[in-house]
Amino acid sequence: MHIGVPRETLPGETRVALTPNEVRTLTGEGHQVTVEHGAGDRAGHFDDEYLTAGAVPGTRADAFGADIVLQVHLSGAGQAVVPASAEQDLALMRSSTILIALANPLSHPGPVSRLAQRHVTAFSLDLLPRITRAQGMDVLSSQSAVAGYRAALIAAERVDKLLPMTTTAAGSLAPARVLVLGAGVAGLQAIATARRLGAVVRAYDIRAAAREQVESVGGLFVELPLDTSAAEDAGGYAQVQQEEFYARQREVLSKEVAAADIVIATAQVPGRPAPILITEEMVRGMRPGSVVVDAAAAQGGNCSVSVADDTVLLSGVSITAPTLLAAGAAAHASRLYARNIANFTRHLLGPEGPQLSSDDPIIRDTLLTHAGRIVHPQVRELLGLDPVEADPGAAPHVGTAERR
Repeated sequence: MHIGVPRETLPGETRVALTPNEVRTLTGEGHQVTVEHGAGDRAGHFDDEYLTAGAVPGTRADAFGADIVLQVHLSGAGQAVVPASAEQDLALMRSSTILIALANPLSHPGPVSRLAQRHVTAFSLDLLPRITRAQGMDVLSSQSAVAGYRAALIAAERVDKLLPMTTTAAGSLAPARVLVLGAGVAGLQAIATARRLGAVVRAYDIRAAAREQVESVGGLFVELPLDTSAAEDAGGYAQVQQEEFYARQREVLSKEVAAADIVIATAQVPGRPAPILITEEMVRGMRPGSVVVDAAAAQGGNCSVSVADDTVLLSGVSITAPTLLAAGAAAHASRLYARNIANFTRHLLGPEGPQLSSDDPIIRDTLLTHAGRIVHPQVRELLGLDPVEADPGAAPHVGTAERR
């Protein structure tokens, strides 16, 4: 198969979908790989490296004209207004093209319609089921780990204190106090990184099962007097709650937030806006010089005063809300992403070419469009479309029973 890797065009994105190591593996398996000129420059991988690995540097049209197109982000996904460049990218793809990327279709389903109209078969890796066989393809976990690490470093740089306990001839300094909200992959990495830097770290998650994970990386789990019996779905993700729950949650969290020098917020609910956990009043209750890093900014943010990709100063407290945290460590983030997407590509192709089996939850749950139709049921519902009819060619979705 001919695999194309275009340069990412989302503002601030520095990652690349395939690194030379994965190119070498894919070409060794008999695939042809075309990488757009300069696609890997911002991740530290230049055209000569790709050429040595067996790829052919080419134009954007060459990359999008391949049988399989691999991207970090679907062109235009997540942007309020679809840029003309995204339409141009779509026009470069053939009706038989297979596209694999992060499309964020549950939050921004609009671009999916364009793919269906073009008869592109598209897969969104942010819809991977949480099953054992998909772990090597789990881009959300790999990129969230990088994001959590970066969030802790950004917080450490911006706060007006040293994180570790320090003893000098002039006296001793107590360690900084860090509060992490949300103990998913990003939150756990933020906890571990802040602990390695010497801070005292407390963490809260709506899921009671997160206690053991928080403690395993050195954090102290915060217990709140809330009923969280319906807080977790069958896939292990946090579920959206009623506003009354969030109001009570903010009320009891306010003391924890006020006591922290750093708050790192990572709480997200798949396909929904991130819950507001930190209000303006709570920020005003923090010590001047403290820092909030809103790592959920791409989904709207956990802090009510966050401004995406900007820093706000309120009552002496700095609130920063980066949306592409993983892009700040492009070399390693790209290496992990490339391994994930290459594993998915090999799984999709199998020994006999693309397999769109509805019996395979990895393929079924990530498939967005096929044969000119949107086939993912949640996306169809978001767009106000009727449920998809049974069609062997469309790999219809059914519930996933496997779990990690």
